[in-house]
Formats: sequence, C-alpha cells, structure tokens
Amino acid sequence: MSKPKDMKLGILGLGKMGGNLALLAKEKGIAVVGKSRSAKPHLERKGVKVVGAYDPIVDFLDQPRVIYISIPAGPTVDKVIEELVPLLDSGDVVIDGGNSFYLDSVRREEDLADNGIFFLDCGTSGGVDGARKGPCFMVGGNKDGFKVAEPILTSLAAEGACIYTGDPGSGHFTKLVQDGVEAAMLQAIGEGVSLLRESDFHLDMEKIFKGWARGATVRGWLVELMAKSLAEQRFSDVPTHVEDTGEVNWLVHDALEKEVPIPVIAQAAMELFRSRDKNCDACRSVALMRNSRGGYPLGKDDQLARERRASRTEKI
Repeated sequence: MSKPKDMKLGILGLGKMGGNLALLAKEKGIAVVGKSRSAKPHLERKGVKVVGAYDPIVDFLDQPRVIYISIPAGPTVDKVIEELVPLLDSGDVVIDGGNSFYLDSVRREEDLADNGIFFLDCGTSGGVDGARKGPCFMVGGNKDGFKVAEPILTSLAAEGACIYTGDPGSGHFTKLVQDGVEAAMLQAIGEGVSLLRESDFHLDMEKIFKGWARGATVRGWLVELMAKSLAEQRFSDVPTHVEDTGEVNWLVHDALEKEVPIPVIAQAAMELFRSRDKNCDACRSVALMRNSRGGYPLGKDDQLARERRASRTEKI
C-alpha cells in the first residue's frame, strides 16, 4: 500500500462535502487538486490546488489516477463523466462519492469499463462533519479498481470505516439502506420530542438530550446532534418543513418491487411529506438534526426540491 506522502487525489466539486474531504486529505498528507466553478480561497490557503478545468487535474495526477466526484446526483454526473473520460487512460479510477441511485451506478460502471476505466460507486456517510474528520465509505465496483483507490479511501475514512461492498452498485445501495435506517431513527427521536413537549411537565429538553447523549441506551450521534441543536437555537423558531433529496423514496420503491416489508422506514418517508403541510414538532426536530448532520437547509429549499426530482436517471 502506498505511503500517504505518495498519494494524489483529484476532487470534482468542492462544496460542503468535497471541500471538507479536500481539507482532510491535505491533513493526511495527500496532495489534492480540485475542480470548482467558483474561487475557493479558504481551501487554497490550506494548500488545496483549485482549478476550473479537467486538464490540470489529469496532468497533476500520477497514473493510475484517482478522481472523486462530489456533486449532486443525476444527469450532471453523466455530463461530468462524459467530459472527463476522454482525458483519462486505461486503469484510471473514477469514484462517484455522491448519493446516486444504485442502478445508475451499475450502468455507469459498464460504460466506463468499455473504456478500460474503473468506476467505483462510493456511498459516503457521516455528513459534513464526517467529511472533515473521517467519513464512512461504502464502495462497490471492480475489485482491481478498488485496490487502486483503497490506500486513499482508507486514509480518509474513519478507522475501520472503508468498506468494500462488492459488485457495481452495491456501494450506493448500501448507502441507500443506511439512509433509510437514519430516516427511521430521526423520526423516532422527533416523535420523542413531541411527547416531551406535550407532557404535563415542564421539561428541559436541552438538559434531557444532553443526559441521553452521555449515558442512555439511545445515546449516539443523532441524539448528540439534537442536544447540540437545542443549545444553539430556539426550538419554536425552527421551520417545520423538512427538505430531502428523495433517496429514501427510492428505497421504499425498491422494497415494494422486492416485496420486502420496511414499514418503519416507509412511514418515516411519509412523515417528510407531513412536514410540508403541518406545524409538527417531530418534523422540526428532524429538520434540526439534518441541518446539523449534513448542512441541509432549515425550511423549504427549491434547489433541493429540483435535485429530488432529477437525481435518478435509471428507473427502478
């Protein structure tokens, strides 16, 4: 396995996730070049080379090149791949680190394999904070391609959190299931908040969640996020509208096709719709935790709504 000082990584898209991964890579001793449509002085000050075209990235990287795509799912991913592939060589590795639909990833892997290029579908979990400190990677695709990218991905991931899941599409499918589990957990916490607020007692939610985060059986990162959010903003001021990019909807459709019962996850998806029509404390709670976890907006966001409708190109 290569030493960190020998590693080079290209990142396409330097938003919240890609930018934080670039900073993490620099701290890990990985030389990073990133493509962005706008200037990123805060990244350049930390040693990230920021460019506006593909050629400087391809020239900067040693073969076999490893390029990580960090952009919203959907047709834009296909457009980026189409523009990038003619500049690459056989044996190079393209990683889709976004939330693409897994059947889209299967198709993309087949297309790139015809060009001798490895395509890895890399479910990336941990939110913005995880991207900065060490995410979980769930990686599907050709195993030879994974071996090329493995030293970089293992270096960036939290300890023990770089998982090779197997066949093309399996990485994004595994991340999709994780998104469903997370949605169910967020909903359960939100319903607990509703019960606390509607009780006959004058309860200090911030104090309760801090205690739960430190020693209760429900302790964990999501409970910690709720405690942190309650300390930082007044709960009643948070909009109830919960935005999402639609991934859990895909999972519910997939479960229906496979006749796999997932009533809790399916209900969590339904509750997102409820948030858009009703003043709902559970929804407000989910919105707070999603904002802390992944920088999702508080309230309605037209850009995310467009992503939700356009991010999957292959039908289930």
